[in-house]
Amino acid sequence: MFKITIKQTGKDDEEEIIIKCHEINDEVLSIVNRLKKNETMLLGSKNNEVFRLSLKDVFYIESVDNKTFICLQKNVYESKLKLYEIEEQIQNTKFFRCSKSMILNIAKIRSVSPTINGRFEAKLINGETVIISRQYVPQLKKRLGM
Repeated sequence: MFKITIKQTGKDDEEEIIIKCHEINDEVLSIVNRLKKNETMLLGSKNNEVFRLSLKDVFYIESVDNKTFICLQKNVYESKLKLYEIEEQIQNTKFFRCSKSMILNIAKIRSVSPTINGRFEAKLINGETVIISRQYVPQLKKRLGM
């Protein structure tokens, strides 16, 4: 068992989480990973404004014509980062590479079905359909527990 202490600070103070432990074990690392997942934000621009985008709102991230786009339910934002740079930032989250040009949020998948040539089709909860390339199908099955 462990003790949890929350101390409220002033609005101008930087927020900080301190973990004190006897040893760094799997449980501590699991807590750290969960905290990191919750804090991950992506920056996207639209109409000359930069927005902080929460990962939980992102459906997929796609690269088209050497530009990277972050797609939410109703809006699309452009990122200055390359797809592989975003992939490094969001590893160990609900996102996975589903093709050379797309990273998909598994939490936004409504259903999946096989298509031709060993590929899968994923229907998202916003009605969009994306293709999972056959090279990434095994990873999808593993992540979904199929």
